[in-house]
Amino acid sequence: NTAVEYYCTIFAAAESPRKEGLLWTGSDDGLVHISQDGGKNWEDVTPPNMPKWAMVNSIEPSPFEDGGCYLAATLYKAGDYRPYLYKTTDFGKTWTKIINGIPDNHFTRVVRVDPNKRGYLYAGTESGAYVSFDDGANWQPLQLNLPIVPITDMAVKNNNLIAATQGRGLWIIDDLTILQQLNKNIASEKFHLFKPMDSYRMPGYQIKEPKGKGTNHKGGVTVHYYLPNIDTANTEIKIAFLEMDGDIIREFSSKAKKKENKLKAKKGANTFNWNMRYEKAKDFKGMILWWASTNGPKALPGEYKIQLTVGEDTQEKVFKILKDPRSEVSEKDMQAQFDFLMDIKNKISESHETIGDIKEIRSQIKSFTKRLDKEDEKLKPVFDKAEAIDSIMTEVEEALYQTKNRARQDPLNFPIRLTNKLGHLTSLTGGDYPPTDQAEKLKNELFAEIDGWLEKYKTVKEKELPAFNKMVRDMEVDFIKLKLK
Repeated sequence: NTAVEYYCTIFAAAESPRKEGLLWTGSDDGLVHISQDGGKNWEDVTPPNMPKWAMVNSIEPSPFEDGGCYLAATLYKAGDYRPYLYKTTDFGKTWTKIINGIPDNHFTRVVRVDPNKRGYLYAGTESGAYVSFDDGANWQPLQLNLPIVPITDMAVKNNNLIAATQGRGLWIIDDLTILQQLNKNIASEKFHLFKPMDSYRMPGYQIKEPKGKGTNHKGGVTVHYYLPNIDTANTEIKIAFLEMDGDIIREFSSKAKKKENKLKAKKGANTFNWNMRYEKAKDFKGMILWWASTNGPKALPGEYKIQLTVGEDTQEKVFKILKDPRSEVSEKDMQAQFDFLMDIKNKISESHETIGDIKEIRSQIKSFTKRLDKEDEKLKPVFDKAEAIDSIMTEVEEALYQTKNRARQDPLNFPIRLTNKLGHLTSLTGGDYPPTDQAEKLKNELFAEIDGWLEKYKTVKEKELPAFNKMVRDMEVDFIKLKLK
């Protein structure tokens, strides 16, 4: 039924990624053939020192040399568990055995070339994975958290290394960036920032504990950096993402007070993930919104900079954010969505900063008037002015935000206000699509209403408050008073 019981079967075949018409095959009875004319003629180029009857399990033409090819063979069916890996650079005229570093009982099933880094090879054996950084001259384990399991095939796809195992599922190293950028100088550097892998701008989500299911690669931009001998407890570590003109998009610090900007750095290897979003809108203590988003927009496809600062020293790399190839939206439409969301975020920030100012002004006025004698008729204008200012500010605050909210469910009882409505509009804008005409119309209506209230606050700030302060100075109100005993 399967034909695997019979020999003289072509078990591996591959086409050169460099030269048209160049074909390689390997059979399950230990023969390797090459054709340089698209299969019209074939030549036996079997490695002379490969054991007879070995099964050529995989064959891998080189992406760097026309005449280059790698193969993995096994002879375990004959009781020989030794690894057999070979390479050629001259179309199979000569072969070199490349197994140094792989144990004698780890027979080999597959060898693959890293297409993005010359000299990097990956091998799958009966007992795990191996990597070579010198074109097969030396091998070392690449086991990490991979179980000791037979690896039957491997593939490098989008700079990820995928391994098929016998009985333990599919495994993947999502990002080969670190391996590809390793060099001898890194160990002697004070710190090192690896160039981030180009990342697709696309949505993605997974529950935190998948319980037996595969774990997805995190969305966004993944950053790797190395701190070999840094006292992270006493040294500030910062990561900043910037536009190419130098404008900061987001900055994270080990000394940051806000949780969303906190960078957890430790001695040794570190990984950090940025969700591609710009800084979120300003908030204030105790803020409660209903079905609203204050997130900044996602960065558009293009080139960006990343800076790693350790103490006073900084390293910088350039990376790319790529458009989701499945997206049918134009760059113009994506820009329209970005501008729409950024405008909303800035307007929410402006409104919430105003609310924060109002709370601060109210606190200072209350603190001041609390020390004054309410029975003193001379001070009545001060109290009246303070009450008038607070009344206007309260009107502004309650128009922008539902001040009655104290718990997450309170918006069910009290109507949402203007910034909540804007945040809800943001939460309804998804994918890569531009805002609808209705969304633009609503945004403009909300902006106009908000701007009216902000103008009212501006009058208080620029006219009423200075007038209040002048009144207090002119009346020569004493700030410190001691009651006579």
